[in-house]
Amino acid sequence: MTENLTTIRTVADLRARVATWRAAGEKVGLVPTMGALHEGHLSLVQAARRRGADHVVVSVFVNPTQFGPNEDFSKYPRQEASDAAKLASVGADLLYAPDVGEMYPDGFSTTVHVAGLTEGLCGPLRPGHFDGVATVVSKLLLQCLPDVAVFGQKDYQQLQVIRRMVRDLDIPVMIEGAETVRDEAGLALSSRNAYLTPDQLTIARQLNTVLFDVAADVAAEPTRCRSAIEWGLERLRAAGFDRIDYLAICDAASLEPLEIADRPARVLAAAFLGRTRLIDNIAV
Repeated sequence: MTENLTTIRTVADLRARVATWRAAGEKVGLVPTMGALHEGHLSLVQAARRRGADHVVVSVFVNPTQFGPNEDFSKYPRQEASDAAKLASVGADLLYAPDVGEMYPDGFSTTVHVAGLTEGLCGPLRPGHFDGVATVVSKLLLQCLPDVAVFGQKDYQQLQVIRRMVRDLDIPVMIEGAETVRDEAGLALSSRNAYLTPDQLTIARQLNTVLFDVAADVAAEPTRCRSAIEWGLERLRAAGFDRIDYLAICDAASLEPLEIADRPARVLAAAFLGRTRLIDNIAV
């Protein structure tokens, strides 16, 4: 356990620390986050260890370029002291917490865009979001140059975008997707769950139940994609979700919508309770 977690805030300090580990022949893991850490994030630190990292760097940066004009950037929870204590408890080695000026200095004018994978699901609903994700993650990977970087499967489209970006740009890092961590009722852990009222939490916990049932239905009868989606949408509406952005069955790699689940597939959903947007996904 790292009792006194070191916090650094500049690219130069991050590279210097990583260089000392490299000189000792040790492997480095990176867990990029936006803070407000919960058990799901902490599981990513442990996953990096299992994948061979001798040292784990966790970045905390609320990235303004992935928030739309009507999204919750200003209200997104920021709790660095609490995050640091949680990271120390699971043995993270370093907290990298740059400010906006460090990540996007004056004159910054480069954007990373991944085509194809960003054109469905959350892409059209959150214009520019995945460009912001791809840009900041590419910077974090190049700043740290880890051997492995770990992301949660809850943000499945994001995970696939990052995998494609790393492959296309020949960034020398292994990208790992860790299983979604859920509460006792199956709700995927998310920093945004803190926005939900008790009544909304009760509704939210039905999201993964519907996804599991849709996935089971399609696994039993792969030609039932369309009817399974219609049935799932009816259940989400009846449960009390205020708005459903999508419920989709997609190819697990390309994220192309499927009429027949004759290959590895994923059921994905995004829905609102009040102003809180929840996403989740389940493998078929």
